Amino acid sequence: MRTRRIGKVSLIALVIVASVAGCARAPAPSDANDPYETVNREWFETNLALSGGTERATPPRPSPVRRMVSNFGGNLGLPSTILNDLLQIRPDRAVENTLRFVVNTTVGLGGLFDPAGRVGLHGRRTDFGETLHRWGMGEGAYLVLPVWGPSTERDALGLAVDMVIDPLRFALPSGDYDWTLAARGAARFADAAEYADIIDANVINTTEPYLQARLLYLQTRRYHLGIQAEDDIIDPYADF
Repeated sequence: MRTRRIGKVSLIALVIVASVAGCARAPAPSDANDPYETVNREWFETNLALSGGTERATPPRPSPVRRMVSNFGGNLGLPSTILNDLLQIRPDRAVENTLRFVVNTTVGLGGLFDPAGRVGLHGRRTDFGETLHRWGMGEGAYLVLPVWGPSTERDALGLAVDMVIDPLRFALPSGDYDWTLAARGAARFADAAEYADIIDANVINTTEPYLQARLLYLQTRRYHLGIQAEDDIIDPYADF
């Protein structure tokens, strides 16, 4: 069961597409830049094997405990999101995510519950990969990361930078920070288990899972980034 959850995390980025794919202007499959396809396929199959994804899964029942784990880990990720909001020069999002963090950390008992969402403070997740996009960096080649799953060269770099500049890393002793990383990892596992049936239906149970996973990741990521005109991209070095 534990290995299934670890492997399911590798496809969690695909979940959102179930609700947005019909609305997004998705890139064509041929638009994928995949020069490492041979290696990517090997890691894709390895991740599926770790998850037990070659077998037809039984969808898990909704669990209040799983939802609290997800809420708690997501709340711990908000300081990093707020920092990226500021780097992207999006103060409105930074304010909303800050209010969400304060409300859920206090009234929500450390983030176990989501009272902020119930009053309309839903926030919006972001990361340093999106910050690099706002600064004008291209997405680069498609990658499949061990365990983590679908990504791009830009998003893989963003993932590494997020770990380095995470505000909690500087605010907490190292032992406590490691604990927060474990909690956020558990939240990803909880999310993956929650949406295992959607992942199976949209990826694993298709005729070509690798190509489908690649398409859905790129669709969802580009939709999330809201690819826009050149003049809407921020260049932080323009004045230097």
